[in-house]
Amino acid sequence: MHTLFTFSGAIALITLTSLEIVLGVDNVIFLSILTSKLPLAQQGSARRMGLLAAMGMRILLLVSIVWIVRLTAPFFYVFGRPISGRDLILIGGGLFLLAKATAEIHERLEGEEGRSSARVRPSFAAVILTSELLGGPYQYATSTNRSTA
Repeated sequence: MHTLFTFSGAIALITLTSLEIVLGVDNVIFLSILTSKLPLAQQGSARRMGLLAAMGMRILLLVSIVWIVRLTAPFFYVFGRPISGRDLILIGGGLFLLAKATAEIHERLEGEEGRSSARVRPSFAAVILTSELLGGPYQYATSTNRSTA
């Protein structure tokens, strides 16, 4: 506890607080983009539900971070580099985010061949689920990077 009251402890606390604020704003922006695809009547409740789900996800990640950070025992080696459970989680989350972002950008720029005007609005549950699936790996990666630094 006494390390919190040192200069480096105060700087770490300020840095972590700033990161949490930025990530909170990021969640609001991301949810606003996702919920804009819903009918106007559902957008407000979807934003609130999404923010509550994001908060729950953040709490679960912080509680489980101790276990996840300890997943350092190598499962296998690739080119002489050990690959642990933590590495697999980060790689899988990163690949998922890249694939989803690429698909979203492609859909926005190109549309589907011959069906660009026949786009179906996502459901309320699909928006919340997408928010958690995309936000989860990102929140885990940022939490892990902060806790191992």
